[in-house]
Amino acid sequence: MPHQGNRVLVINPGSTSTKFGVFSSVGAEWVSAVHHGDEEIERFRGRSMLARAGYRAALIEKALVAAGLDTKDFAAVGGRGGLLPPMACGTYLVDEAMIEELRLARRGEHACNLGAVLAIHFAQAAGVQAYVVDPVTVDEWQDCARISGMPQIQRSCVGHALNIKAVARRFARETGRAYSDLRLIIAHLGSGITVSAHRGGKMIDNNTPEEGPLGPDRTGWLPVRELIKLCFSGKFFETQLDRKVFGEGGLFAYLGTRDLKEVEHRIDAGDARAAGVYEAMIYQIAKETGAMAAVLEGRVDALLVTGGMAHSERLVSRLRAYIEWIAPITVYPGEDELQALAEGVFRVLNGEEPAKRLETHEAAAKGREALVIGLE
Repeated sequence: MPHQGNRVLVINPGSTSTKFGVFSSVGAEWVSAVHHGDEEIERFRGRSMLARAGYRAALIEKALVAAGLDTKDFAAVGGRGGLLPPMACGTYLVDEAMIEELRLARRGEHACNLGAVLAIHFAQAAGVQAYVVDPVTVDEWQDCARISGMPQIQRSCVGHALNIKAVARRFARETGRAYSDLRLIIAHLGSGITVSAHRGGKMIDNNTPEEGPLGPDRTGWLPVRELIKLCFSGKFFETQLDRKVFGEGGLFAYLGTRDLKEVEHRIDAGDARAAGVYEAMIYQIAKETGAMAAVLEGRVDALLVTGGMAHSERLVSRLRAYIEWIAPITVYPGEDELQALAEGVFRVLNGEEPAKRLETHEAAAKGREALVIGLE
């Protein structure tokens, strides 16, 4: 039976904030966020990301109570998907196999790993199911995209699949066409940048977090031999160099800020260095877009630009000058990942698609046991 009148709670944990909201099938009813600063960093220094789950859950509970919301009213709970094994696009049931993968963190530690754990916590309180939607490890690549040039290293698909897939579906609805019939390039321009090629309803290639354009705090592509020299220079520990590439690179490394508006203010004040780095970022986004046009053999129905940086008319205008010859451009500013999470959960609740399950060898050996998650 459809659940059109029901509401779902959705949770999107990030490095410096946790966004969450209550949605019906027609849209948002209530949205909030809590911000995490130095206190959380110091409190959990040296511990796994999942150690923060209880702390963040308490903050969400406090906000729900203050808003007069009862978890028992929710039909389901959705969380952002974390660094899981490569998986198909879709909505996944949070189960023991998924939680175990996130505990092991074999693919890395990131705040998005908290999404499933927080979702199951609130789902158990409500007596309902928990889901994740289009995790960051959604992998629909064509085989040739995996070859790196060095047999010991294979390219692995990681990107902003949740927002990118939602924008693709939205564009398809608005234009009255099937996503599977469209050839699209979608550029997600946020704290991380993912430029992706879509054909046949699949994301067949994209740059990963350590590739592509420089971003607000990520380096993107680097000259490999120079990076090798840095690795063996004795100037940095591995963790320090990793942080310089992912977290302290890009705009932050050159200009000391991750804030695009601050960079634009500096440009307006005559800061030539800010102008040069800003232009280089746009130039690199355009280059990556051109690469994805080649992936689609030059036949592109539309370019979709989304993410937080797409709010900047200056940036979008400069980007248009580079790429509008490829295909018509549609801009979807922001990254409405809460809405995308809710839409994925409702597709399952309303019977539009089945929920998928993460399968691992460990889960098959254990069987499907009852899941009880204890938050620290």
